Amino acid sequence: MSKLTLALSLVCGLMLTAVASVEAADKEANGIYKQTVKTIGGKDVDMSQYKNKVLLIVNVASKCGATPQYEQLEELHEQYSDQGLAVLGFPCNQFGKQEPGSESEIAQFCEQTYGVKFDMFSKIDVNGDDQAALYSHLTAFEGDPGPVKWNFEKFLVSKDGKIVKRFRTKVKPDAEEVVTAIKEELAK
Repeated sequence: MSKLTLALSLVCGLMLTAVASVEAADKEANGIYKQTVKTIGGKDVDMSQYKNKVLLIVNVASKCGATPQYEQLEELHEQYSDQGLAVLGFPCNQFGKQEPGSESEIAQFCEQTYGVKFDMFSKIDVNGDDQAALYSHLTAFEGDPGPVKWNFEKFLVSKDGKIVKRFRTKVKPDAEEVVTAIKEELAK
């Protein structure tokens, strides 16, 4: 094989790798933005409305030991929403049946108990056969793949729709590592 042929083969290989990387990044971002979810009030929401925002997506429950994290999530919403953060809460009853209420009961609890103003959505499954498509995408995150293990797991999504971090239940929303990661994404 001549040096020219070898050089062309190398360049073509690098170009194919670059194209595959771009396609994978587009697929990941489009995975978030191609989803349609329902608000806690029952209206369809196209996730593409959150393009160019940093997202903190959380599966929530009203009767869990971690339920007080609602307060910290609301504080993040109040402090950073003007800078481009959107906190999205997805009630889920899959862990200890700790979210048994109807959507209206959940909404009332969140508003009256924690003053929640961030976007809340209809109750969903985050694991299993009836897993919501959004969570199918989130739990495939290369940095920390696998099923959601409990209530109040948090996924941080960049402005361009890429999952950048996953924080398990024990990591509170106001933990330094969460706040630092949010600030870094907002600064980009």
